[in-house]
Amino acid sequence: MSRRNWIVLLIMLALGAGIFIYALHDVNVAALVHDFNLINWWWMAVALLCICLYLGLEGVVVKIFMKDRYRDFTWRDAFRIPLIEQLFNGITPFSTGGQPAQLLAMLQSGVDGGIASSVLLMKFVVFQAMIVINFLISLLIGFHYISEKLHALSLLVLFGFLIHLTVIVALLLIMYWYHFTKRLTNWAIKPLAWFMKAPRYEKMRITLNEKIDSFYQESLKMKTEYRKMARVCVVTILQLFFYYVIPYFILLALGVHHINFVMVVSLHVLIFMIISLFPIPGGAGGAEYSFSILFAAYVHSNTKLVLAMLLWRLLTYYFGMFAGVGALAVPPQKVKNKTIE
Repeated sequence: MSRRNWIVLLIMLALGAGIFIYALHDVNVAALVHDFNLINWWWMAVALLCICLYLGLEGVVVKIFMKDRYRDFTWRDAFRIPLIEQLFNGITPFSTGGQPAQLLAMLQSGVDGGIASSVLLMKFVVFQAMIVINFLISLLIGFHYISEKLHALSLLVLFGFLIHLTVIVALLLIMYWYHFTKRLTNWAIKPLAWFMKAPRYEKMRITLNEKIDSFYQESLKMKTEYRKMARVCVVTILQLFFYYVIPYFILLALGVHHINFVMVVSLHVLIFMIISLFPIPGGAGGAEYSFSILFAAYVHSNTKLVLAMLLWRLLTYYFGMFAGVGALAVPPQKVKNKTIE
């Protein structure tokens, strides 16, 4: 990891510490210590297991895609990829650093660049599709609650949904209406030529067309590998499920009972969507605020609510980043150059 990335990581840790300190400024420290001592660590262990399964199942997805491409691509490297993704997602705005970091990690393992890009692209498509499906279900269950609690958050949720939906629709258009989509894209970017220098605009246009061509070629493979894609979809749904249930077990650990499992999971799905809109890495500030607002109805003690938020943030954000730092310290195992046809 570069010096710049280390600096960003330290800045994010300092920012997180500042947010935690601010959240604790009006909390009775004695009550906080009392509630902490009463935590049911068995339920916390279940929450920890859920985040480990979330990360581990993404490694399973990588292994499924790599199995018929490189026979000797190890499980160790398959699990290493999503951990590195978590780290670089956590230190870049809008989680933009995860994809390039995964690509670099796969190249370090000796994987061909084209194959690595193909695998990451298919993984991204499935992940986005499953997010949209889960989000649609959660909208039906929990959106009315958000609208009642805070109108501004409901607007953010809808905006986040539109962004993810637009991505999926664009990918489907490329898959099934390739020539039309390519012409439409080139027409849509023409106004940018008014504000950009000609060489820069031409470079951007060529790069965009290359990416469209690349995805279309990969989509042809995806259509022929429907059984593999079905397995990946099932694993990804399970992966997201284990992530979404984490707040439920944290609340149980704090002694908050009589909570609606489906509603808690649905609210966490919506929070996941809200976080993706905040430009600060990891959605810092927005994540903590959203959690505190939406779960206030279930946790009537302000001390327990703050403690729940801190535990949730440690598991869903900082745990993955620290695991990613550890994954960087693990040397990749080189695969053989020969792929399986």
